[in-house]
Amino acid sequence: MTNIRLNDAQLVLLSAASQREDGSLLPLLPGLADDAPRMNKTIEQLIKKGLAAEKPGTSKDAVWRADDDTRFGVFITDAGLSAINVDEEGDANATPPAAPEPQAPARQTKRAMLIEMLRREGGASIEQIVAATGWLPHTSHAALTGLRKAGMTLASEKVDGTRRYRIVEPA
Repeated sequence: MTNIRLNDAQLVLLSAASQREDGSLLPLLPGLADDAPRMNKTIEQLIKKGLAAEKPGTSKDAVWRADDDTRFGVFITDAGLSAINVDEEGDANATPPAAPEPQAPARQTKRAMLIEMLRREGGASIEQIVAATGWLPHTSHAALTGLRKAGMTLASEKVDGTRRYRIVEPA
């Protein structure tokens, strides 16, 4: 098994091709055909990675490109089969593919920052939320209401005259 990262569109294209007798990536599946420009870029990426290859002499509905009178199709390669954990005979291998590594978000959202603050042992006061997010107090209260509506359980208590909010984890 290769250690190549594939996005969802690449996985779908390779998986569909692995199930076709000729191994063609084309024609596109109905849901993918609606976004042909994106799929063309996806196919180009697969070719660059060596997971798919152009071959001449394809059927009319599976044409990738034409050069003079020659039609070219795009077909899954052995490396493409290996990338989706299928052997050359089209059977799934016994070992499942490795789970993709979780990636950290590019930036932390204010909502995520709020949740992190509310999960701390002492929770957070409205003043702390305002200082951290830049929201006004009424916006901070609205964000707490939004978390409640999203199914989170919030506790509120006064500590030394200051109201503090925290997320109560289910037992």
